[in-house]
Amino acid sequence: MTAPQPDSPPTATTATTAPPAPADARPNDLVEAAGMPVGDGEVRATYDPRLTNEDLAPLKKQTWSSYNIFAFWMSDVHSVGGYVTAGSLFALGIASWQVLVSLVVGIVIVQVFCNLVAKPSQKTGVPYPVINRAVFGVLGANVPAIIRGLIAVAWYGVQTFLAAESLNIIFLKFVPASQSLLEPSFLGLNALGWISYAILWCAQAALFWHGMETIRRFIDWAGPAVYVVMIVMAVYLVSEAGWSNISLNLSAGPPMTFAASIPVMLSAIALVVSYFSGPMLNFGDFSRYGRSFAAVKKGNLLGLPINFLFFSVLTVICASATVPVFGELITDPIATVRAIDTPFAILLGGLTFVTATVGINIVANFISPAFDFSNVAPQRISWRAGGMIAAVGSVLLTPWNWYDNDEAIHYTLGVLGALIGPLFGILIAGYYVIGRQRVHVDDMFTMAPTGRYWYSRGYNRNALATVGTAGLVAVATAVLPRPLAQLGLVDVTWLSSYSWFVGCGLGYAMFVWLERRNPQMPVLDADDPHVSVGSTDVPAVVSQQA
Repeated sequence: MTAPQPDSPPTATTATTAPPAPADARPNDLVEAAGMPVGDGEVRATYDPRLTNEDLAPLKKQTWSSYNIFAFWMSDVHSVGGYVTAGSLFALGIASWQVLVSLVVGIVIVQVFCNLVAKPSQKTGVPYPVINRAVFGVLGANVPAIIRGLIAVAWYGVQTFLAAESLNIIFLKFVPASQSLLEPSFLGLNALGWISYAILWCAQAALFWHGMETIRRFIDWAGPAVYVVMIVMAVYLVSEAGWSNISLNLSAGPPMTFAASIPVMLSAIALVVSYFSGPMLNFGDFSRYGRSFAAVKKGNLLGLPINFLFFSVLTVICASATVPVFGELITDPIATVRAIDTPFAILLGGLTFVTATVGINIVANFISPAFDFSNVAPQRISWRAGGMIAAVGSVLLTPWNWYDNDEAIHYTLGVLGALIGPLFGILIAGYYVIGRQRVHVDDMFTMAPTGRYWYSRGYNRNALATVGTAGLVAVATAVLPRPLAQLGLVDVTWLSSYSWFVGCGLGYAMFVWLERRNPQMPVLDADDPHVSVGSTDVPAVVSQQA
């Protein structure tokens, strides 16, 4: 496919944009000289600065291989949050083998959806908030960007808190005096918790500040490192328990009949999708770096069903072995490491789970809000500034006060998933059904009223109406069933598990209906050399020429 090229002279809106300054006069040079390169996007002279910076512009080069995508998913899966979420499914009362089946079915669904959201960004070389300009309008795209950014801030706080819990056990084991820091408390967190949280907050910020290439190198080894420790922990627990004493039929409640377990398994599958709904929606921010869509799909296959199956087996074995070894079912890896209570295990396990959780936090909850907030004001908020906004916001949310038990995990995932669902459904409907996988890249960076994505003063009214309506219905699905049941009106609490699916399905259907009733999105000519076409499996190529 030939690269999109401007097919008309600059309009009155973009004509005032000055051409790029000579290399020796660019303000970013000092930053680059300090070892902190700016974004890798190609900013063309016709791009409006109100929509553009080097972090948001189409990439000059797309270099990530299948292994890089595989490693990305390892960092997402191999975390305390992933382990705890999988372990929390035991509280649903189904057997271990049913938990395993639910995990695998859920992750296959995630893989399919990730392939769908990956293509538009990989083909055009732009992140999620920018590709949304083709659907929501060049200004309307700020709406999903802000929603997604706020959700990521919440998750950033949760994952940092979980990593801090791992660091706490290291302090308590090797610095006995730190025990005295467990008493003082501020905003619901003790002094030791604040110290651990601050250490990890700074470490993540430093890693993020060095840019995407450093992050890529970090996640390339972080995921495999966690596997090594997980395998060692599984071998140790099994050797202590004896294989014959490990049961794969554990449950937190009375045994269920197979028929009764089916609805519970469906809820567990929905929970898995909800847990990965954030990384799933965010995936375009990473697939844009893929050297081809085929490479991205291969990485997804290795990193999701295959990788997640192995991780789930290890999780089930480790959790099952805790019963004969410690006399109780432990579904938290941090608690398991603490229960082993040997210096080497605590040091190795604690540091490993810290690394794992930092990995998922960087890739899932730092990079995405960085793009989102930068998209709102590209000339005022750089990618790094956007990420730091997310980091500060995560502290203000005090996640340790609401993410501390199985019920809170299920409830939180439902609400967050409900908000993400409509955004996913609208993007898929807009790109694949209405837009027919055709995008004019240059027009996503112009404020000209003649631009294809200007719509009505920069907003696609159909998309905004859909996200508002579908979002309210989906959140109501997640929030209302519990109080309705408590009031004795009607018991439909099972519906909360499907809030993501309700939001996604309603967003998809409503947007398609509105667009067919009152079309806003243009259907572009696939033969137009300026149009990115996603129907062929070739790498996206972005021209070096303005």
